[in-house]
Amino acid sequence: MMAVQPNFLFIFMDDMGWRDLACTGSTFYETPNIDRLCRQGMVFANSYASCPVCSPSRASYLTGQYPARLGVTDWIDMEGTSHPLRGKLIDAPYIKHLPEGEYTIAQALKDAGYDTWHVGKWHLGGREFYPEHFGFDVNIGGCSWGHPHDGYFSPYGIETLSEGPEGEYLTDRITDEAVRLLRERQACGSRKPFYMNLCHYAVHTPIQVKDEDRERFEKKAREQGLDQETALVEGEFHHTEDKKGRRVVRRVIQSDPSYAGMIWNLDQNIGRLLEALSECGEEENTVVVFTSDNGGLATSEGSPTCNLPASEGKGWVYEGGTRVPLIVKYPGHVVPGSRCDVPVTTPDFYPTFLELAGVPQKAGIPIDGRSIVPLLAGNHMPERPVFWHYPHYGNQGGTPAASVVLGDYKYIEFFEDGRGELYDLKADFSETNNICENMPEMAARLRMLLHGWQREVCARFPEVNEAYGEV
Repeated sequence: MMAVQPNFLFIFMDDMGWRDLACTGSTFYETPNIDRLCRQGMVFANSYASCPVCSPSRASYLTGQYPARLGVTDWIDMEGTSHPLRGKLIDAPYIKHLPEGEYTIAQALKDAGYDTWHVGKWHLGGREFYPEHFGFDVNIGGCSWGHPHDGYFSPYGIETLSEGPEGEYLTDRITDEAVRLLRERQACGSRKPFYMNLCHYAVHTPIQVKDEDRERFEKKAREQGLDQETALVEGEFHHTEDKKGRRVVRRVIQSDPSYAGMIWNLDQNIGRLLEALSECGEEENTVVVFTSDNGGLATSEGSPTCNLPASEGKGWVYEGGTRVPLIVKYPGHVVPGSRCDVPVTTPDFYPTFLELAGVPQKAGIPIDGRSIVPLLAGNHMPERPVFWHYPHYGNQGGTPAASVVLGDYKYIEFFEDGRGELYDLKADFSETNNICENMPEMAARLRMLLHGWQREVCARFPEVNEAYGEV
């Protein structure tokens, strides 16, 4: 092991798009504290979530495995009211909890002497699958919910979070709990390293915000003339029976004051947390990671954000659905203000944290991710493919599909009709020009890679809906 093991502060956002930060391109949202973190660390320009929806990415992060290998391929609906979705196909079956016996990154670090804390959203199954059953010493706010059912203002109704004063804001409270853990550790003089899994419910729906934060951006929208521009555009009809006759509604500019206010509040809370980390004397020996579980919500359910020039958003395998922000800060090890263009993905965090902590991988456990420690040091790593398998209809309009990125090229295979699409992301980031016919050999190569990987992980596929068209 390393002489001094670093702490880990993993900040996992919910539904935050790749361009939802000022430092990644937003000209409407304001994120001064996260921008400062960006200047202090490395920005990954081609960072991907391993799924276009939340639960699979969370399971993937904790285990270092792709969602298709785990069998957790869609968001976990504990009530069973929304699955399986049906269109021309019927969604593939999937596991609705983090599989028993998985040796998570929390368990690995706990076994290596770390204090392990989970604060915030979990969304990986019922009570028997809560964080305390997967290596976490502390669970504050983690339950089966994927979003705050009773809203962002107390009373929350979250069984693992005591109620605050009426009207308390959830993002503030989650941050308060994280800060409290840091200060209690300092007060007791603990010398053990810590791993904090900080998973904000923000910026998932419902889009609820403090009045003063919304008013701040209503004023800004007026000043920029955004309130006079067309923000929402109707598109094609949804593909599923439950939304028959309803159209996909796309946001084409970032202009929603309430969503901007949620991000502003979140940024202020990130600032508070990082300040507490510094005041506790832990800044220099803490690896801080900031990222998201999937792309921004841009095509349904109010469409609060816009991911352009990336295509689509949450629930789609296009870039807007899987591309996410990623910032890593590690003083003395990561060059401040640096940038990495190498594609990385959610399962990579598991082996990366183990290597940084000097902890060997446990034998016999399949790890799909690879350590990105060389990239953090500014070194080169060999090219490798990055995969997605989403055999489900997205609530946001996307259809069952799988994809692979290798270098500049991305291949997508859609399950409804078997069609393939090939894009040169360097030349066509918005995925508007399908070049399958122009580059058949590249398309065939990527298709073969994708199919081989699907066989390796025993991927499950949707089935034909024989009753399609009768509803």
